[in-house]
Amino acid sequence: MAKRKDRTFGQVIRDRRRQLDLTQQEIARRIKTSTPYVGHLESSKRHPSDKVLSRLAEVLGLDRRELFFLANPRAVELLKPNATESKKPAWEEFRKDERIRRAHNITSDEMDLLSTIALMGEVPSPRDFVYILNAVRHALGR
Repeated sequence: MAKRKDRTFGQVIRDRRRQLDLTQQEIARRIKTSTPYVGHLESSKRHPSDKVLSRLAEVLGLDRRELFFLANPRAVELLKPNATESKKPAWEEFRKDERIRRAHNITSDEMDLLSTIALMGEVPSPRDFVYILNAVRHALGR
């Protein structure tokens, strides 16, 4: 038997339909399509529209998002970060940008504070450190 990740959209639909003891005709009626169309989906001869996919997920009790990615495996690749875009962490960009530090009069004590914050989790952009610093300054009344 194929591993779960190796299963196709059609196999998942067929297996779940059988698990629920439903016929292709019953599925077709519930998702408002034809019986042959359901057969084509199960045999991977046809690709479902988003509307059909949503109805199938609802009728079969499957996660719509997972079903979407099974039906559109190339979409997963589009969502993965591009390996050629090796972006520096925001802290490194911020730490090396003296122009920002001068413009915002950031002291060495404040840089120490921000370095500790950087260790707490990923900060999306260098500008976010300025926002964080301003929030801390405001809280301290500076």
